[in-house]
Amino acid sequence: MLAALSIRNIVLIDRLDLEIDRGLTALTGETGAGKSIMLDALGLALGGRGDGSLVRAGADQGSVTAVFDIAGDHEVRGLLAENDLDGDGDLLIRRVQSADGRARAFINDQPVSVQLLRSIGGRLVEIHGQHDNRALLEADSHLGLVDAFAGLGGEVAALGGAWQAWRQAEEKLATHRDAIDQARRDRDYLEHSVAELERLAPRAGEETELADLRQLMMNAEKFTEDLREAEGALAGDGTVEARLNAAMRKLGRAAERAGGRLDAAVGAIDRALAEMAEARFAVAAAIADIEHDPKTLETTEERLFSLRAMARKHSVPVDRLPELLAEMTARLAALASDETTLAALEADVAKAREGYCRKAETLSGQRAAAAGTLDGKVMAELAPLKLEKARFETTVASLGEAGAGPRGWDRAEFMVSANPGTPLGPLRKIASGGELARFMLALKVVLAARGSAPTLIFDEIDTGVGGAVAEAIGVRLARLADGLQVLAVTHSPQVAARADIHMRISKEADGGAADDRVVTRVEALSKDTRREEIARMLAGARVTDEARAAADRLIGSEA
Repeated sequence: MLAALSIRNIVLIDRLDLEIDRGLTALTGETGAGKSIMLDALGLALGGRGDGSLVRAGADQGSVTAVFDIAGDHEVRGLLAENDLDGDGDLLIRRVQSADGRARAFINDQPVSVQLLRSIGGRLVEIHGQHDNRALLEADSHLGLVDAFAGLGGEVAALGGAWQAWRQAEEKLATHRDAIDQARRDRDYLEHSVAELERLAPRAGEETELADLRQLMMNAEKFTEDLREAEGALAGDGTVEARLNAAMRKLGRAAERAGGRLDAAVGAIDRALAEMAEARFAVAAAIADIEHDPKTLETTEERLFSLRAMARKHSVPVDRLPELLAEMTARLAALASDETTLAALEADVAKAREGYCRKAETLSGQRAAAAGTLDGKVMAELAPLKLEKARFETTVASLGEAGAGPRGWDRAEFMVSANPGTPLGPLRKIASGGELARFMLALKVVLAARGSAPTLIFDEIDTGVGGAVAEAIGVRLARLADGLQVLAVTHSPQVAARADIHMRISKEADGGAADDRVVTRVEALSKDTRREEIARMLAGARVTDEARAAADRLIGSEA
């Protein structure tokens, strides 16, 4: 609820601090005293349009601060958390309006956008008057009000979940279909590429092997020439091996007579001869292994160049070609399994759609039944409000899948006929402001327990009525105040007499001003001053004893 309101330098209000309690608060005063200024100031704090003309003459800026005591589970707490704002304890909203037109907004002393301020303000306070009933006039809000009246919040939430599941299933299906379409467009390319790669049959590390072999083949002729010269140096007359053999023959004959003294020399020469023979065999083997073969070089180069050309074609390193072949083969194989997956996803979409439609159809029936009950209750409220010949009807139109959304496929709108014989029309098109205000009151009385902001403000909805109708309005405002905080700007003594708190708004000369400026004052009335104010409302400028007695009777009837 609205716990306190502070206004500084707004129009005729220089300084105003109000503490507001629960129940029904009546705001009364002479015409022009400033009652509408208070509502304009509160509207500014709640995100209304700012204007430099609101700032009191002579002041650089004005401000309005509203303090709200809200329940711990109120939806505004969640909205504050979503916007990283402090949501503990009381909620303090402040709007500062400069005379040059600039305006700033704060929630719990943290700067916020006007859009966020308006969103939060609309959840805390509803203002209803002859020309300000936006909360109930917008047809877009009527379906939510029907749901709130019928207590269908759980069903609507479940339907929202079904809608989300349907949307997600369709998104998955669409994504998979796009992938399949792309794969189908790529099929010819994949099949051709896989055939090419399979014919090429690349192996990991093959490029390095072929490059090394090509390098060897390119130098084979020079290697062979050098090896043959080495082979000639190792064999034939005059070579080291020939001289070692000659030495071995001579030492062999002498060793027989040397009594073992030449055995070491003979052994060394024998080992040298063995090493020479091994070297000759190794050179011969090398000649045979790397002998220049132009055909082998050509074959090697063709294979190496084919691998590199394929790698360039697919923009991958040569060593990635075997992996690329495996990937393309897998993609081709996946096309068959994709068709199976597609069928499963289509089944998921059909199941999710069926679940949503079943819930939406059930909810439509519940809404239609609730609309009938709502109409009966509103009609029961109209007669005491001097609208006994009026009709009220809630239309619930089912749009089917074409109008499907998270809240279903229904559209609701409040329709009325103020006079017999006139057709029903949208509530927002009623011509008479007084009739509209009373329709609003009847609706709020019926909907108060559900779908209402915690604070309701009624701005002169009793204009143009009196007697029993004014009494009926007062009774209904008091009934609303049993569960909500209600502020009523009123000229009706019958309404004021029903209030739990009575505040009088008046204008008086600004004692601190050099000119004839006036300021608006607000006074909480005691029992006696309240009696006098209600008597004034009954009698006019001259309060009589009869008026005071009538005031006593009105106040007494409240008790």
